[in-house]
Amino acid sequence: MKSRFPLSQKYIDFINSVHNVSADFLEGTTASGKTTVGAGIKFMRMVSASRKKLHVIAAKTTGKAEETIIQQDNGILDLHRNARYCGNGDKDYKLPHIKFESKIIYVLGYDNKDKWEMALGAQFGCVYIDEINTADIEFVREISTRNDYLMATLNPDDPNLPVYKEFINRSRPYQKYAKDVPQEIMTELTEEPVPNWRYWFFSFRDNLSLTDEDIQRKMLAAPKGTKLYKNKILGLRGRATGLVFSNFDKSRHIVRKEDILPLKQDSRSKQGEYFEYYSAGLDTAYSQKSPDTIAMSFIGITDKGRCVVLDERVYNNAELQTPIAPSDTVLNLIDFLERNRQDWGFARNVFIDNADQATITELNKYKRQSGCIYVFNNAWKKTTIIDRINLQLGWLANSQFYVLSDCVNYIRELEIYSWQEDKDNTPEDKNDHMINSVQYAFLPYKAQIGAVNDSR
Repeated sequence: MKSRFPLSQKYIDFINSVHNVSADFLEGTTASGKTTVGAGIKFMRMVSASRKKLHVIAAKTTGKAEETIIQQDNGILDLHRNARYCGNGDKDYKLPHIKFESKIIYVLGYDNKDKWEMALGAQFGCVYIDEINTADIEFVREISTRNDYLMATLNPDDPNLPVYKEFINRSRPYQKYAKDVPQEIMTELTEEPVPNWRYWFFSFRDNLSLTDEDIQRKMLAAPKGTKLYKNKILGLRGRATGLVFSNFDKSRHIVRKEDILPLKQDSRSKQGEYFEYYSAGLDTAYSQKSPDTIAMSFIGITDKGRCVVLDERVYNNAELQTPIAPSDTVLNLIDFLERNRQDWGFARNVFIDNADQATITELNKYKRQSGCIYVFNNAWKKTTIIDRINLQLGWLANSQFYVLSDCVNYIRELEIYSWQEDKDNTPEDKNDHMINSVQYAFLPYKAQIGAVNDSR
């Protein structure tokens, strides 16, 4: 093997960690050297040491694998002069493959299900998956059971992709390098761990072939504050394109309960900001065959015009053995409102999706029969969806909109709610039930939030 680039100590340790390791997951910034060192050096070392003959390199297409892994400068053919690539297969192995020592490394495109299904009848020694976050999840699931050693690279992406929950977040970093993992990612490496699955985070600084000028140029290429900058430059997870709330930033817009408690209404006698209004919203979906949810939200608006999402409650009938009916939602909503009345304050008005008259009917029946301090209103929908989004984007930009850290479902939706690919002015009709619920809660009070003074 011939190498023409320097290796950081972290990469040296990565290459030499060959014992008690059955999977390596390499995540991080762009241009950090993950592919060059991962595929070109350690993966080939693992192939050489394997007792099995057949191995796999998988990328989006075979052309992509050739371009970025096999034939580039410091690619496999450059680093291993005894390796030979048969791009059209040969008489013994019909699929594209690399002949290396006495081994065969199939080169697969996971975009072509017919071809990868044809190859996956065997057991393999080592498998390398390039950009695993973009791979067909069925391919990943299938091939993960057919190898002795798996390596996968990825640039950070939407943290709600199944590949994170099922694979990446089940790995753990070595203690020596745990401090290099951004805290935002470390908090997600919490799925049930698999013994000997290792996580590595690499950044520009780990690629010693980059000069300070190279790094600065790459950092300036992506505008600060964008999801592209977050993914490629900071190496943090989050969907990169098409996001509706593209300026939502966890580090800026998420607050802890203990920091917000001094704003409770009963603190108005103290000097400083306090919650002047409380409101609640309800969006419903009773389907047992979809991820749509029954979503409850509770918000507070301060005398300084700041809006804080304080609590949420989400139900999904597809996940329940006994589905929730509108009459059940009534009791769940009352419990939700009462809990927040004790924790925060009284939200007399509750705003409910007016497309769900069945739930509104049940709520009004409950109010007649049992008495109730709450007023159940139809949601204010005169403000269009685009205008609601525009309001929130402005509040986020001006530090006038916050979310309590406990509201994990709402945070998840803010991170993945996207525009339709074929209609750049229409959001997707999914991942939006908490978003709708919160909008129902704040719309009647939009004039009290931020600098918005227009009529309702």
